[in-house]
Amino acid sequence: MAASHDIERLSQLLEAVGRADEHAFDQLYQLTSAKLFGICKRMLARRQDAEDVLQEIYILVWRKAGQYDGQLGNPITWLAMLARNKCIDRIRSGGFDNHLDPVELDEQDPLNADATLDQDGVQRRLKTCMSTLQEKHRTVIQIAFFDGCTYDDLAKRTGVPLGTMKSWIRRGLQSLKACLEK
Repeated sequence: MAASHDIERLSQLLEAVGRADEHAFDQLYQLTSAKLFGICKRMLARRQDAEDVLQEIYILVWRKAGQYDGQLGNPITWLAMLARNKCIDRIRSGGFDNHLDPVELDEQDPLNADATLDQDGVQRRLKTCMSTLQEKHRTVIQIAFFDGCTYDDLAKRTGVPLGTMKSWIRRGLQSLKACLEK
């Protein structure tokens, strides 16, 4: 998927899926499943867990596609957030001692690990803007949004109060938004 034409196509497919169009659902799956599986695999290290969650995501897409509002954002971003949230739900449900430990982030670059949002240079813009953030803000945003760690877990792992963690993330996201809007 690349340009605004592709974004429009995904929006149309989501709209059709919202009307219970099975053919549109199949097309949407074909166009987006690899990206969403990449998110799941990144957050849930075991392939079987990632496959299970991917199935849950598409069940959710079938039920909620009618709620997608193209005015509020890119369809792949909406789908990626559904995937991320489902993965976090799975991790929180327990029994997952094999998901990626966000502390390992120092050894990885999640912005290069998955090209899930690489459309029209969005990936490059995001990486550039992320590099302008203060290191502590950048690190906690990467862990929270790319590895699916909760704010509470981040606060415990870094030894800072939960309120401080929320402030760091909020300030970082405000800076990131300002950079991306330029």
